[in-house]
Formats: sequence, structure tokens, C-alpha cells
Amino acid sequence: MSGLAASAAAERNNSQTLANAGLWRRFAAMVYEGVILFGVLMISGLIFSPLADQRHALQYRHGLQAFLFLVLAAYFIGFWSHGGQTIAARSWQVRVVTRAGAALTPWRACARFLLAWMWFLPALALAAAMGWHDARQLYGAMALGMLVYGSLALCLPGRQFLRDQLCGTRLAFAPNPRKQ
Repeated sequence: MSGLAASAAAERNNSQTLANAGLWRRFAAMVYEGVILFGVLMISGLIFSPLADQRHALQYRHGLQAFLFLVLAAYFIGFWSHGGQTIAARSWQVRVVTRAGAALTPWRACARFLLAWMWFLPALALAAAMGWHDARQLYGAMALGMLVYGSLALCLPGRQFLRDQLCGTRLAFAPNPRKQ
């Protein structure tokens, strides 16, 4: 049992000394995360469809969207609060920790997940306020919003995203100890 306690203490000390992950590493992890989430959401949609007896794509559309939102929440909150790394983050050696380097609690992971929607929601709110309903206008607004939100990281301390500043978290470079 003392070996477990020593291992946990070493992990705590290691997480407190982690340097911030660079922007390119974080963006690469985000792209890879998108590839993984494509499969996760595809399978989730395939599970939802027969359970809801969905006959065509628009039937129960809002139920499907709510279900997929919950799947995303479970994925991110679960991984962030249990080890701080999703599958893509582990591959790119990125870990979500508090500013002090500690592991995230489920509540902090939940707050971070909800604030992560700031990549999209302000741009969509602007598009709705401007009356933009054309797909090109919506996608253009989302692309511009994502560009602005991502660029904010260049101005914020530690080059962390706004959601990390608000949640008291950071993305750290966490090399795999087995590879060293």
C-alpha cells in the first residue's frame, strides 16, 4: 500500500512541475480529437436511432442533438476528471490540470466543458442577431468566431484559452514516462 501512496505522491509532484503545452501541440491534439469524436458521435447516433425508432434524419432531431451533447459531456468530463487526458491529448502528451498542477474535479471539468462552447456560441448568436440564415453566412461567422477565440490565446497569460482562464485550468505538456 505504501507503494501506491508513493506513486500518487510522485504523480502529484510531477503534475505541479508540468510546463504549459505549446499552441501547435494543442491545435494538433484538437484536430486529432475531432477525428476521434467523429467516430464517437457516429456510433452514438447509430445507437440513438433504433432506440428512438427514428425513421428519417429530421425525426427526433432535437432529441438526437441533446443525446449527442450528453455523450460529448460524458466523454470530456470523464476523461478530464480521471487523469486529465482524452485519447487525443494522451497521444499528443497534453494534460488538463488546474493552475497549480492538480487534477480536475468533476465540477471543474463540467465548467470547462460548458465554457468550451465559447468557440461557437458567440458567433452563432451574432449570426442569429444579424438574421443570417444562409449556410455560408453561418459557417463564415463560426469560422471567424473560432479564429478570434483561438487568437485570444496569444494575448492571455500562458497562451491559454479563455475557458482555461475562467476555470482556473491550463493545458500542460505531459510527456509519457514510459517513453523516456
